[in-house]
Amino acid sequence: MKRSLRPEEIKLWSMVAHTIRPAPGRKAPTAPSVSPAIPSLPAKLAPVAAPASVRTQPTTRPPQNIEPRRRQRLVRERDDIEARLDLHGMTQDQARAALHGFIQRAYDNGVRSVLVITGRGYTGDGVLRRYTPDWLADPAIRPLVAGVSQADRRHGGEGALYVALKRRPGPHI
Repeated sequence: MKRSLRPEEIKLWSMVAHTIRPAPGRKAPTAPSVSPAIPSLPAKLAPVAAPASVRTQPTTRPPQNIEPRRRQRLVRERDDIEARLDLHGMTQDQARAALHGFIQRAYDNGVRSVLVITGRGYTGDGVLRRYTPDWLADPAIRPLVAGVSQADRRHGGEGALYVALKRRPGPHI
């Protein structure tokens, strides 16, 4: 079912239509008709807010970038990437839960650097790629994350992130 055009869309279309010249044998396009305005919904039936998993604004400040020398060691493979998580094919909710569990397990195991593969999405601006830094800024795992940086091309480039984890407190050998 098609929706009717909004007044601003009709105005935009008429502006575009005035700038074209019709092909030979064709007539100029006409402006679409305006449908009657839809009455506003009663307060009881008004749309509800989007669920928390579909937030557009980050709730907390994203983690800082990894220190340049540490990132350089990761890129040159002098420091090992000790664990990897591939989020391809997951929904937002699945990916967020997987990321939280992965970061917590890696931290508990004493891992210092991980690679999170989000993919780039069809148009280069995938949902998982966009939201992963915000998920890493979540108060539940933010204290475990030392920094986040885009991965080097050989590790996934724009579709992957290096995540540096903090050291676990305790006796140092």
